[in-house]
Amino acid sequence: MAKIILFNKPFRVLSQFSDTEGRRTLADFLSAPEFRAAGRLDYDSEGLLLLTDNGQLQQQIANPRHKQWKTYLVQVEGELDDLSIAALCAPLKLKDGLTLPARARQIEPPALWPRHPPVRERKSVPDSWLELSIREGRNRQVRRMTAAVGFPTLRLVRQSVGDWGLGDIAPGEYRIDDVHTTATTNMRPTRRRPRRN
Repeated sequence: MAKIILFNKPFRVLSQFSDTEGRRTLADFLSAPEFRAAGRLDYDSEGLLLLTDNGQLQQQIANPRHKQWKTYLVQVEGELDDLSIAALCAPLKLKDGLTLPARARQIEPPALWPRHPPVRERKSVPDSWLELSIREGRNRQVRRMTAAVGFPTLRLVRQSVGDWGLGDIAPGEYRIDDVHTTATTNMRPTRRRPRRN
């Protein structure tokens, strides 16, 4: 049986355990030397980061050929419209090629924790929120997608990866789950309670 850590990565924390530039890392929040991140979450993004002690499970989660759905809550600058949402759902041309079809829908501002520092508000420029799900993991893909349709990303919070969701895990906290695997790494999570630092 493998173990997986579901960590709510705060804003401006690296998705690794060390840094030569003095930035905050995973080591500031948890001690798990036998665990490796299953995928990335940018320094300036927040939310669900998965870590596992099983190399095969790590590949199953992180390798783009397995096309795990990743869902994000995204605050963008400007007022979204139906055409922009449709453009995000269709294959979108980025500098590194076409994206796979995505799922997108406009949402009301979600009940999230405050970000430190907060997103800069401009009274003359409105903002919007959307839920965006992708099956790829290109570098800064969500930010590049929203910019490509004319809506720069202001805040990005990953809510889920595959069957794992953030749930009630607060920023800087984590939960450890057992994962039953078979020879083909068919993943079945078992929930545990969140841990606080």
